[in-house]
Amino acid sequence: MTGIAPQLRIPVGIVVERQKAISVWADFLWRPIAVLAGVPDTPLWTLLSEESGRATFYAGAADIELHRAEAANYRRNLESGKPMLWVALQPTGGEPPYRLSAVTADPAEGEGFTEAGQAIVDAVPMTAALHEAVAAFVAAHPSDTQFEKRQRDRADLEALGRRRRGGPR
Repeated sequence: MTGIAPQLRIPVGIVVERQKAISVWADFLWRPIAVLAGVPDTPLWTLLSEESGRATFYAGAADIELHRAEAANYRRNLESGKPMLWVALQPTGGEPPYRLSAVTADPAEGEGFTEAGQAIVDAVPMTAALHEAVAAFVAAHPSDTQFEKRQRDRADLEALGRRRRGGPR
């Protein structure tokens, strides 16, 4: 979510879950639980299922923005063995209770979503179709900066300025 235009946008839909809370401070707990490859033709906050104190809703659509400069982060996410997408929901103070604010495949950016303090941020598994799209992007944008260990120069003992006894300082 930088000021630089992304090289690729992948539209996705997000499913959230509402669960009855066991707390005196909150009635319900909300969390994103799934990402849909593509955007369904479904109105926002459509109830998808409801059973035993849990309900799922279609929270809306967002774009996963892929930037060439973050390809190394996407690569690490894919190589983790369990690639994830990070979803951020912002409270609205009304109905619906949350709005979908962002979805990312960059773990560092996902962590950054938590800094706002009020957002609900959770990681959801990446679908196979999204995994393929992100992997193709990473393959097309290899990291151009590789770590190169530098060698330190050896100290030049003659240049250290040996001083004679009794001489000027």
